[in-house]
Amino acid sequence: MSVTEAKTHIVIPARFKSTRLPGKPLLTIHGKPMILWVAEKAQAAYFADDMCIATDDERIAQVCKQAGFDVVMTSSAHASGTDRLAEVAAIKGWAENDIVVNMQGDEPLVPPLLLEQVKALLVADNDSVMATLYESIDDYETFQRPSVVKVVSQQSNDLQRALYFSRAPIPCDRDVVLANEQGQQPPKNAYRHLGLYAYRVSLLQRFVHWPQTPLEVLESLEQLRVLENGGHIAIAAAACQLPAGVDTQEDLDRLNAMSLADFQNPFK
Repeated sequence: MSVTEAKTHIVIPARFKSTRLPGKPLLTIHGKPMILWVAEKAQAAYFADDMCIATDDERIAQVCKQAGFDVVMTSSAHASGTDRLAEVAAIKGWAENDIVVNMQGDEPLVPPLLLEQVKALLVADNDSVMATLYESIDDYETFQRPSVVKVVSQQSNDLQRALYFSRAPIPCDRDVVLANEQGQQPPKNAYRHLGLYAYRVSLLQRFVHWPQTPLEVLESLEQLRVLENGGHIAIAAAACQLPAGVDTQEDLDRLNAMSLADFQNPFK
Protein backbone atom coordinates (compact mmCIF):
# COMPACT_ATOMS: atom_id res chain seq x y z
CA MET A 1 0.00 0.00 0.00
CA SER A 2 1.41 3.43 -0.93
CA VAL A 3 1.30 6.50 1.27
CA THR A 4 -1.50 7.98 -0.85
CA GLU A 5 -3.61 4.92 -0.13
CA ALA A 6 -3.27 5.18 3.64
CA LYS A 7 -6.58 5.15 5.48
CA THR A 8 -7.67 7.32 8.40
CA HIS A 9 -9.37 5.82 11.44
CA ILE A 10 -11.01 7.71 14.31
CA VAL A 11 -10.81 5.94 17.67
CA ILE A 12 -12.69 7.11 20.76
CA PRO A 13 -11.18 5.70 23.99
CA ALA A 14 -13.86 5.42 26.69
CA ARG A 15 -13.17 4.33 30.26
CA PHE A 16 -15.82 3.95 32.95
CA LYS A 17 -13.44 4.82 35.77
CA SER A 18 -12.92 8.52 36.45
CA THR A 19 -11.64 10.01 39.69
CA ARG A 20 -13.81 13.11 39.53
CA LEU A 21 -16.77 11.81 37.54
CA PRO A 22 -17.26 8.00 37.64
CA GLY A 23 -19.07 6.48 34.69
CA LYS A 24 -18.49 9.66 32.68
CA PRO A 25 -19.10 8.22 29.16
CA LEU A 26 -22.58 7.06 30.16
CA LEU A 27 -23.69 10.26 31.88
CA THR A 28 -26.42 11.92 29.87
CA ILE A 29 -26.52 15.22 28.01
CA HIS A 30 -30.02 16.13 26.88
CA GLY A 31 -31.12 12.58 27.63
CA LYS A 32 -28.43 10.79 25.62
CA PRO A 33 -25.19 9.20 26.95
CA MET A 34 -22.24 11.49 26.29
CA ILE A 35 -20.28 8.81 24.43
CA LEU A 36 -23.06 8.58 21.82
CA TRP A 37 -22.92 12.32 21.11
CA VAL A 38 -19.17 11.99 20.53
CA ALA A 39 -19.56 8.88 18.38
CA GLU A 40 -22.18 10.53 16.18
CA LYS A 41 -19.85 13.45 15.55
CA ALA A 42 -16.99 11.09 14.67
CA GLN A 43 -19.18 9.06 12.36
CA ALA A 44 -20.04 12.22 10.43
CA ALA A 45 -16.38 13.18 9.86
CA TYR A 46 -16.07 12.97 6.08
CA PHE A 47 -12.23 12.76 6.07
CA ALA A 48 -12.13 9.45 7.99
CA ASP A 49 -12.61 6.00 6.51
CA ASP A 50 -14.12 4.55 9.69
CA MET A 51 -14.49 5.02 13.45
CA CYS A 52 -14.81 2.89 16.55
CA ILE A 53 -15.10 3.14 20.33
CA ALA A 54 -12.35 1.48 22.39
CA THR A 55 -13.38 0.49 25.90
CA ASP A 56 -12.59 -1.97 28.67
CA ASP A 57 -16.09 -1.72 30.16
CA GLU A 58 -19.03 -3.93 29.14
CA ARG A 59 -21.60 -1.31 30.14
CA ILE A 60 -20.12 1.23 27.73
CA ALA A 61 -19.76 -1.42 25.04
CA GLN A 62 -23.41 -2.46 25.35
CA VAL A 63 -24.73 1.10 25.03
CA CYS A 64 -22.57 1.79 21.98
CA LYS A 65 -23.35 -1.50 20.25
CA GLN A 66 -27.09 -1.00 20.76
CA ALA A 67 -26.72 2.37 19.04
CA GLY A 68 -25.06 0.65 16.08
CA PHE A 69 -21.45 1.70 16.63
CA ASP A 70 -18.35 -0.43 16.18
CA VAL A 71 -16.81 -1.30 19.58
CA VAL A 72 -13.38 -2.78 20.29
CA MET A 73 -12.86 -4.32 23.74
CA THR A 74 -9.41 -3.50 25.10
CA SER A 75 -7.35 -4.33 28.18
CA SER A 76 -7.89 -2.44 31.43
CA ALA A 77 -4.15 -2.55 32.19
CA HIS A 78 -2.92 0.09 29.74
CA ALA A 79 -0.57 2.76 31.13
CA SER A 80 -1.84 5.37 28.66
CA GLY A 81 -4.44 6.10 26.02
CA THR A 82 -1.81 5.65 23.33
CA ASP A 83 -1.22 2.07 24.51
CA ARG A 84 -4.96 1.47 24.18
CA LEU A 85 -4.96 2.81 20.60
CA ALA A 86 -2.06 0.53 19.76
CA GLU A 87 -4.11 -2.47 20.89
CA VAL A 88 -7.01 -1.35 18.69
CA ALA A 89 -4.70 -0.98 15.68
CA ALA A 90 -3.33 -4.49 16.28
CA ILE A 91 -6.81 -6.02 16.67
CA LYS A 92 -8.03 -4.29 13.52
CA GLY A 93 -4.88 -5.15 11.55
CA TRP A 94 -4.44 -1.63 10.24
CA ALA A 95 -1.55 -0.93 7.87
CA GLU A 96 1.52 0.72 9.38
CA ASN A 97 1.14 3.86 7.24
CA ASP A 98 -2.51 4.35 8.22
CA ILE A 99 -3.37 7.31 10.45
CA VAL A 100 -5.29 7.05 13.72
CA VAL A 101 -7.04 10.14 15.10
CA ASN A 102 -7.69 10.02 18.83
CA MET A 103 -11.03 11.68 19.64
CA GLN A 104 -11.58 12.19 23.36
CA GLY A 105 -14.80 10.64 24.65
CA ASP A 106 -15.39 13.49 27.11
CA GLU A 107 -15.31 16.33 24.55
CA PRO A 108 -18.73 16.27 22.88
CA LEU A 109 -18.27 19.83 21.56
CA VAL A 110 -14.98 19.22 19.74
CA PRO A 111 -15.08 20.95 16.34
CA PRO A 112 -14.65 18.43 13.48
CA LEU A 113 -12.35 21.02 11.88
CA LEU A 114 -9.71 20.31 14.55
CA LEU A 115 -9.86 16.56 13.94
CA GLU A 116 -9.31 17.19 10.25
CA GLN A 117 -6.51 19.67 11.00
CA VAL A 118 -4.52 17.30 13.18
CA LYS A 119 -4.72 14.60 10.51
CA ALA A 120 -3.61 17.06 7.82
CA LEU A 121 -0.61 18.07 9.94
CA LEU A 122 0.63 14.51 10.02
CA VAL A 123 0.06 14.01 6.30
CA ALA A 124 2.08 17.16 5.56
CA ASP A 125 5.10 16.15 7.69
CA ASN A 126 6.41 12.79 6.53
CA ASP A 127 9.16 12.71 9.17
CA SER A 128 6.79 13.16 12.11
CA VAL A 129 5.13 10.15 13.72
CA MET A 130 2.46 12.07 15.58
CA ALA A 131 0.62 15.40 15.41
CA THR A 132 -1.22 17.62 17.87
CA LEU A 133 -2.45 21.20 18.43
CA TYR A 134 -2.07 24.15 20.78
CA GLU A 135 -3.70 27.46 21.61
CA SER A 136 -2.35 30.64 23.20
CA ILE A 137 -2.47 31.18 26.95
CA ASP A 138 -3.61 34.71 27.71
CA ASP A 139 -3.81 34.84 31.50
CA TYR A 140 -1.16 34.26 34.14
CA GLU A 141 -3.27 32.03 36.40
CA THR A 142 -3.83 29.54 33.58
CA PHE A 143 -0.12 29.66 32.73
CA GLN A 144 0.77 28.69 36.31
CA ARG A 145 -1.83 25.90 36.69
CA PRO A 146 -0.31 22.35 36.63
CA SER A 147 -3.51 20.89 35.14
CA VAL A 148 -2.89 22.97 32.00
CA VAL A 149 -0.21 21.29 29.90
CA LYS A 150 2.16 23.73 28.23
CA VAL A 151 4.19 23.12 25.09
CA VAL A 152 7.20 24.77 23.46
CA SER A 153 8.06 24.14 19.82
CA GLN A 154 10.59 24.80 17.09
CA GLN A 155 10.03 26.16 13.59
CA SER A 156 11.83 24.58 10.63
CA ASN A 157 10.90 26.02 7.25
CA ASP A 158 7.12 25.61 7.09
CA LEU A 159 7.09 22.79 9.66
CA GLN A 160 6.55 23.24 13.39
CA ARG A 161 7.45 20.49 15.85
CA ALA A 162 7.12 20.09 19.60
CA LEU A 163 10.27 20.43 21.69
CA TYR A 164 8.79 19.67 25.12
CA PHE A 165 5.51 19.39 27.02
CA SER A 166 5.23 20.25 30.70
CA ARG A 167 2.83 20.97 33.53
CA ALA A 168 5.27 23.66 34.63
CA PRO A 169 4.95 27.24 33.30
CA ILE A 170 7.17 27.09 30.23
CA PRO A 171 8.80 28.95 28.61
CA CYS A 172 10.27 30.85 31.53
CA ASP A 173 10.65 34.63 31.23
CA ARG A 174 14.04 35.00 32.90
CA ASP A 175 13.85 38.75 33.43
CA VAL A 176 10.48 38.48 35.17
CA VAL A 177 11.68 35.66 37.42
CA LEU A 178 14.90 37.45 38.36
CA ALA A 179 12.97 40.60 39.17
CA ASN A 180 10.60 38.53 41.33
CA GLU A 181 7.65 40.37 39.80
CA GLN A 182 4.13 39.29 40.61
CA GLY A 183 0.90 39.39 38.65
CA GLN A 184 2.63 39.30 35.29
CA GLN A 185 1.17 38.33 31.97
CA PRO A 186 2.34 35.01 30.53
CA PRO A 187 5.06 35.14 27.85
CA LYS A 188 3.82 35.90 24.34
CA ASN A 189 4.80 32.39 23.26
CA ALA A 190 3.00 30.58 26.10
CA TYR A 191 0.86 27.82 24.61
CA ARG A 192 -1.64 25.36 26.05
CA HIS A 193 -1.47 21.88 24.59
CA LEU A 194 -4.78 20.48 23.35
CA GLY A 195 -5.37 16.76 23.84
CA LEU A 196 -6.07 15.97 20.20
CA TYR A 197 -3.70 13.55 18.50
CA ALA A 198 -3.08 11.88 15.16
CA TYR A 199 -0.67 8.92 15.03
CA ARG A 200 0.89 6.79 12.37
CA VAL A 201 0.13 3.14 13.06
CA SER A 202 3.87 2.45 12.72
CA LEU A 203 4.43 4.61 15.81
CA LEU A 204 1.76 2.79 17.78
CA GLN A 205 3.43 -0.51 16.92
CA ARG A 206 6.71 0.73 18.41
CA PHE A 207 5.21 2.68 21.29
CA VAL A 208 3.93 -0.40 23.10
CA HIS A 209 7.43 -1.90 23.18
CA TRP A 210 9.00 1.19 24.74
CA PRO A 211 9.03 1.21 28.55
CA GLN A 212 7.64 4.30 30.21
CA THR A 213 10.34 6.96 30.15
CA PRO A 214 11.62 9.05 33.10
CA LEU A 215 10.11 12.36 31.96
CA GLU A 216 6.84 10.71 30.97
CA VAL A 217 6.50 9.29 34.47
CA LEU A 218 7.62 12.53 36.14
CA GLU A 219 5.20 14.78 34.26
CA SER A 220 2.52 12.10 33.71
CA LEU A 221 2.42 13.00 30.01
CA GLU A 222 2.50 10.05 27.60
CA GLN A 223 3.56 12.15 24.58
CA LEU A 224 6.96 12.60 26.24
CA ARG A 225 7.64 8.91 25.62
CA VAL A 226 7.66 9.72 21.90
CA LEU A 227 10.05 12.66 22.28
CA GLU A 228 12.34 10.73 24.64
CA ASN A 229 12.62 8.00 22.02
CA GLY A 230 13.58 10.46 19.27
CA GLY A 231 10.22 10.79 17.51
CA HIS A 232 9.04 14.04 15.94
CA ILE A 233 5.62 15.48 16.85
CA ALA A 234 4.12 17.93 14.34
CA ILE A 235 2.21 20.76 15.99
CA ALA A 236 0.30 23.90 15.03
CA ALA A 237 -2.04 26.51 16.43
CA ALA A 238 -5.61 25.24 16.49
CA ALA A 239 -7.68 26.59 13.60
CA CYS A 240 -10.54 27.36 16.00
CA GLN A 241 -11.23 27.26 19.72
CA LEU A 242 -11.65 23.92 21.47
CA PRO A 243 -14.52 24.20 23.98
CA ALA A 244 -13.95 22.77 27.44
CA GLY A 245 -14.61 19.07 27.87
CA VAL A 246 -16.39 17.30 30.72
CA ASP A 247 -14.22 16.75 33.78
CA THR A 248 -16.62 17.62 36.61
CA GLN A 249 -20.32 17.61 37.45
CA GLU A 250 -20.29 21.37 36.89
CA ASP A 251 -19.08 20.81 33.33
CA LEU A 252 -21.89 18.32 32.72
CA ASP A 253 -24.45 20.69 34.20
CA ARG A 254 -23.18 23.48 31.95
CA LEU A 255 -23.79 21.41 28.80
CA ASN A 256 -27.24 20.32 29.96
CA ALA A 257 -28.10 23.96 30.64
CA MET A 258 -27.48 24.80 26.97
CA SER A 259 -30.42 24.57 24.63
CA LEU A 260 -30.38 21.43 22.52
CA ALA A 261 -29.94 23.53 19.38
CA ASP A 262 -26.93 25.37 20.82
CA PHE A 263 -25.40 22.12 22.06
CA GLN A 264 -25.75 20.46 18.66
CA ASN A 265 -24.38 23.48 16.82
CA PRO A 266 -22.22 25.59 19.18
CA PHE A 267 -20.26 27.16 16.29
CA LYS A 268 -23.13 28.62 14.29
